[in-house]
Amino acid sequence: MTDTWDDRVAAVWADETLSDEEVVERIDALAAERPDGDARALFERAGARDSAGLEAEAEPLYRAALEAGLDDEHRPQAVIQLASTLRNLGRTDEAIRMLRAELDREPPSPLRDEAAAFLALALVSVGRDREAASVALRALAPHLSRYRRSVLAYVDELGADAP
Repeated sequence: MTDTWDDRVAAVWADETLSDEEVVERIDALAAERPDGDARALFERAGARDSAGLEAEAEPLYRAALEAGLDDEHRPQAVIQLASTLRNLGRTDEAIRMLRAELDREPPSPLRDEAAAFLALALVSVGRDREAASVALRALAPHLSRYRRSVLAYVDELGADAP
């Protein structure tokens, strides 16, 4: 049985025995199997570096992956991961703009709630705690089995400009 490229990438990510450096090396080797400028290869390389704490190396790879055109599954992941990287690099305002754009996408992003979670984290990083709570609660509300209206009313009382 031959594993697909995606299966082999997933296996690297699933192997908890690998060090950060080994993950980067293995992902780079798999990425080298694809054509130069391949969006998925760039995305995986970025993610490996990001996971290893090498955010400055990850950022340009995320941007290149997005520019190269990721599919509907990986594009929102790259946006969220790049925004998180930017927050870690101290460029939180840019991260907030990216995440707000992801939340405003039409049709809605399949990772809308995840984008909201990272937006809330970014807002906390710049001291906008009320707005962060509003974003997080607005994302949580649709998943509540009870008290949805009450939670949304309290979100409105927070007065924050939340998506």
